[in-house]
Amino acid sequence: MDQPAFTAVPLGGTLLFRTRLRRLALTLTALVTAAAALPQAAAADSRDRPDRHPSGGGLSAVIRYTEHGIPHIVARDYASLGFGNGWAQAADQVCVLADGFLTVRGERSRYFGPDAAPDGSLSSATKNLSSDLYFRGVRDAGTVEKLLATPAPAGAGRQVKELMRGWAAGYNAWLKQNRITDPACRNADWVGPVTTLDVARRGFAVSVLGGQGRGIDGITAAQPPGTSLVGAPDAARTAEAAQELFAGNADMGSNAVAFGGGTTANGRGLLIGNPHYPWQGGRRFWQSQQTIPGELNVSGSSLLGTAVVNIGFNDKVAWSHTVATGVTLNLHQLTLDPADPTAYLVDGRPEPMTKRTVSVPVKDGAPVSRTQWWTRYGPVVTSLGPTLPLPWSATTAYTLNDPNATNLRGSDTALAFGKARSTGDMVKALGRTQGLPWVNTIAADSKGHTLFSQSQVLPRITDELAQRCSTPLGKVTYPASGVAVLDGSRGDCALGSDKDAVQPGIFGPSKMPTLKDAPYAENSNDSAWLANADHPLTGYERVFGTVGTPRSLRTRGGIEDVAAMADKGRLTVLDLQKQQFANRAPAGDLAAADTAKACAALPGRSADLAQACDVLAAWDRTMNTGSRGALLFDRFWRGLTARVPTAQLWTVPFSAADPVRTPNTLNTASPGFAQALTAAVAELRTAGIPLDAPLGEHQFVVRNGKRIPVPGGTEGLGVWNKVEPVWNPAGGGYTEVVTGSSHIQTVGWNSGPCPVARTLLTYSQSSNPTSPYYSDQTELFSSERWVRSRFCERDILRSPELRVVWARERR
Repeated sequence: MDQPAFTAVPLGGTLLFRTRLRRLALTLTALVTAAAALPQAAAADSRDRPDRHPSGGGLSAVIRYTEHGIPHIVARDYASLGFGNGWAQAADQVCVLADGFLTVRGERSRYFGPDAAPDGSLSSATKNLSSDLYFRGVRDAGTVEKLLATPAPAGAGRQVKELMRGWAAGYNAWLKQNRITDPACRNADWVGPVTTLDVARRGFAVSVLGGQGRGIDGITAAQPPGTSLVGAPDAARTAEAAQELFAGNADMGSNAVAFGGGTTANGRGLLIGNPHYPWQGGRRFWQSQQTIPGELNVSGSSLLGTAVVNIGFNDKVAWSHTVATGVTLNLHQLTLDPADPTAYLVDGRPEPMTKRTVSVPVKDGAPVSRTQWWTRYGPVVTSLGPTLPLPWSATTAYTLNDPNATNLRGSDTALAFGKARSTGDMVKALGRTQGLPWVNTIAADSKGHTLFSQSQVLPRITDELAQRCSTPLGKVTYPASGVAVLDGSRGDCALGSDKDAVQPGIFGPSKMPTLKDAPYAENSNDSAWLANADHPLTGYERVFGTVGTPRSLRTRGGIEDVAAMADKGRLTVLDLQKQQFANRAPAGDLAAADTAKACAALPGRSADLAQACDVLAAWDRTMNTGSRGALLFDRFWRGLTARVPTAQLWTVPFSAADPVRTPNTLNTASPGFAQALTAAVAELRTAGIPLDAPLGEHQFVVRNGKRIPVPGGTEGLGVWNKVEPVWNPAGGGYTEVVTGSSHIQTVGWNSGPCPVARTLLTYSQSSNPTSPYYSDQTELFSSERWVRSRFCERDILRSPELRVVWARERR
């Protein structure tokens, strides 16, 4: 293929060459700045016209790369900025991106076979066939086209549409002008050009992850009942399954804290963001700086395939997100027409379901066709995963309502954040765009203000509506999990509308749990209740989350640490960096001493068990790579919590009056205690792992044949620096990390024009093993080192690794 239109080699030669390259970078930036003032007729001609064909248009952007392959993209307008973004993302992640576009086009079965499993990044589908049936259905129905045609504010804004158009063009231009070196898709016939609609469809998939995305297998498998009798779901078991399903997301979480000016050394705000996302696949973050001179200048991370910065900062404000507890779907229980199981009754009148037949091309076989059934409430669904069946019987069926299926505004919210000058601007942006589907927002600004807001697109399930309209199943599931099951046979059970909501059936901004200007605002994926333990948030509907209920160990440990930091005061960015890598294990602080003491008292202890007692007593209660005893306690704790129910784990129960310190005091008298301890010792001995082995020798990832130790610990231990690796004792211990700390940022401001920021992308910028940016930041993560953010021009041009690319289309 053709080479890039212009590429400067990495700096590292003579001083003269570095000086010339910096001058060139300045010249290119000046050209782009001047170009920003040119007429915008070309861009205006294409406004609000989502193309159905690979993009064109002569777009271009200047991309300056600094250390660790972080691109600083400068462009004249939004389409050109999107172009540079798509180009640069393709350069780092072309195979992962191409795989995701197959997903949203419904073409996985065509290339990989119907029974293989997707990577799970864009839906819960367990097989390619069910994924394709769902996304082909979205495509056939023109769902995303309709959303793109919806005027703002209910639909996406013009600038976001231009970004998407440009992103597709940039991705296509990179494919045309470069050779793919990543072995994951080198010479693959499934990599090809994309359209604006493909980019928008990817955004749609992300938006519905918490709603329709959870039920794809159940949506695509739903078929009218035959002659066999199907029983109703067990209410108690369904409520328990729903509680487990919506208590947290297995592969996503996060911590974030904003500190107010009263707690900092200079009276300005501070923010630390530590999202926990998958380390592989299409839900990875990717770093960049995006600049349109005089219009936008923002740095941070984007979910792959996204044309905006999702988590980041500018010269005045910084923000991060945490996965929220709001339940982004609800169910309607249908009463079926006795004469036709594909018709349902509303106020006594039958209403036919809409039949959608979807056909999927299949590798080495004939196309597979299936019928999906839709109603006024959404699609019929027969399960939300294997543990939550919702059988379609002759009398009853269940439908899934997902308000984010009509929300394509998430990028508008992110773009507005990038332009914000204060936390007050961010509150306005949340109210104006109403685009975030499943996250909280935590922010700080240079004036010392803080913000926590659970501004989500949620079904408008008030407690009053749930009380009045829940079916018997819903009366159990709603209090337990926030999943409402409403009586679909009653017209008066419709969700209704808030006057300040941009779409029907959702809550307006005035109903969102929000905390402004607290000394600290913290969230670790529990509900909004304890965003600040001294100023609890209450009064919100159950669908947002709980009040007065036990918090996770990660929340408890996080609040303890953050409150102590705020009380200490005089905080700087360095304090936030230390917090990220404190690697304290709250479970160890609560239980390790009691475990060691009870271990020593066990009758008839073996020599191995006696050594285990000493190792646990000497453990420093951290999950640093050099910590001895951390691995033993980790394996013991996993076994103990699997054997002993939470209610029996502690002798001092939870108290809503003391939610951070309770429950406590380990119940060592439980039969599961000795069993878990003995099993953990035997497990390590069988694997040939010393009981006092340093954690990093057996918690690692392998990159190009090199073992890289990984610090941090699992959710169950409550470690802030969360990592969830795969236990493979035959392979040496914990190998690979499935999910955990991802794009970490610590941000503050001083009296100068540039933010003070340190970042770290734990799994590195590129998924291509031949790239120099495949594992460089992973090694930094291992040694607990940071990347100095280069935000201002002077810092970018001083980079010792400055490399400039002028990316442009060739007609």
